[in-house]
Amino acid sequence: MSRVAAAIDAAKAAGRGAFVGYLPIGYPDLQTSIDAAVALAEAGADILELGPPYSDPVMDGAVIQEATQAALAAGFRLRDTFTAVRAIAARVDVPILVMTYWNPVMQYGVDRFADDLLAAGGAGLITPDITPDAAADWIAASERTGLDRVFLAAPTSTDERLQMIAESSTGFVYTVSTMGITGERAELDAAARTLVARLRAHGVEHACVGIGISTPDQVAGVLEYADGAIVGTALVRALRDGGVEALAAEARALTAGRRRNGRGGAAK
Repeated sequence: MSRVAAAIDAAKAAGRGAFVGYLPIGYPDLQTSIDAAVALAEAGADILELGPPYSDPVMDGAVIQEATQAALAAGFRLRDTFTAVRAIAARVDVPILVMTYWNPVMQYGVDRFADDLLAAGGAGLITPDITPDAAADWIAASERTGLDRVFLAAPTSTDERLQMIAESSTGFVYTVSTMGITGERAELDAAARTLVARLRAHGVEHACVGIGISTPDQVAGVLEYADGAIVGTALVRALRDGGVEALAAEARALTAGRRRNGRGGAAK
């Protein structure tokens, strides 16, 4: 069974939505990024999303780009991904997803990447720049290893594509709240709520919303209709400005927004 789906179901059974926290690997250095991920899990994250720095990001906002470029300049290598996942998995029992652009996986070797991620204790991949119809090698590798494959759905996705995403994804579908890059926004687009409803119509059981979520109230608002809220920029900024301690404090504040009342809405 999917460890990621099980974590979302466990959160639901506890009367709340799931909190997915993103951090880049290697920022500000490899060991600190490991300690930060552990602190994030200990502060209440249900699922960790770790991003190997990449030279040509297409989805990252300014705060995350700044962090990943700093990590690359400090000497990050793709193999450090597995070092970090292994070290984090040894310290906390939280599913670890790697959010990676596809080119590094291809360069490393799809099967080799899957095998090394599984051996390190990882739970699967989030792949923002590859669609299911172009991911036959990854789908085969994930079937073989049992790793989750999380594809993205956008407000502009056609019903045909949503059906393909629904059939191909495991763990959850990464539901993009708005068109554009990651970052904080004062208000989340209503398109996210509509998109989750469309995914439900295609049989998606686990939909987590990301991009633009930065406050406990926004976490709570998303969890009125989605199974999980994904936060990145606010956590990376806290780590940048105040280190691991500030990150943990920010995570505790954000996870306070995930409680749900008995009717499935967000608790105040």
